[in-house]
Amino acid sequence: MKMLGLLGGMSWQSTVPYYQLINQRIAERLGGYHSARILLLSVDFAELEVLMRTGRWDEAGALLSQAARRLEAGGAELVAMCTNTLHRVAPAVERSLGVPLLHIVDVTAAAIRGKAIRRVGLLATRFTMEEGFFAERLAAGGIDTLLPEPAEREAVHRIIFEELVHGRILDTSRRTVRTLAAELASRGAEGVVLGCTELQMVLSDGEIPVPLFDTTALHARAAADRALED
Repeated sequence: MKMLGLLGGMSWQSTVPYYQLINQRIAERLGGYHSARILLLSVDFAELEVLMRTGRWDEAGALLSQAARRLEAGGAELVAMCTNTLHRVAPAVERSLGVPLLHIVDVTAAAIRGKAIRRVGLLATRFTMEEGFFAERLAAGGIDTLLPEPAEREAVHRIIFEELVHGRILDTSRRTVRTLAAELASRGAEGVVLGCTELQMVLSDGEIPVPLFDTTALHARAAADRALED
């Protein structure tokens, strides 16, 4: 079993399920008393929030590259960043490493293609929805992306940054996210991607009329499976 390096803290609320989901998958695959071999480096999200908000992506990339190298130096044979938004700087992190980086969009795209879906709706932070890095990587795999309207994007962004990253889960926000997901389906989305690791806190599969792609669960499961590859 490979040593997994998890780069977390973005936010810590969404890092917690990674540990649980990865170990559940390892136990499912191997049985008995098996659990994952994991190194976790959790960053201070406050520093990164400022860099994102002010558009200083190069600095964010440098900070996360340094953290990823520390995981590699500690013995990580595969690195996964427990975040969607900060995959905006994944190319810089990947270049800094001598071990593979498991990209969250690639994992998600594989799951979408597995259901023969070619058009999805995307709910995420404003950065992920508008910076293009997520949708462009999906498009490279033949998958089109629908986004909410600008005011709706702002509503989702606010829910994530003012509530979910602080562990606040409001019924009104659950309804808002569910309504926006259903609207994307009504506009032609064959599935909806939860493109923020915190959004799994407020929307689950079966609550909308199309498949839901929870990037947190997909990424964690793929990390466990990759750790078990020869």
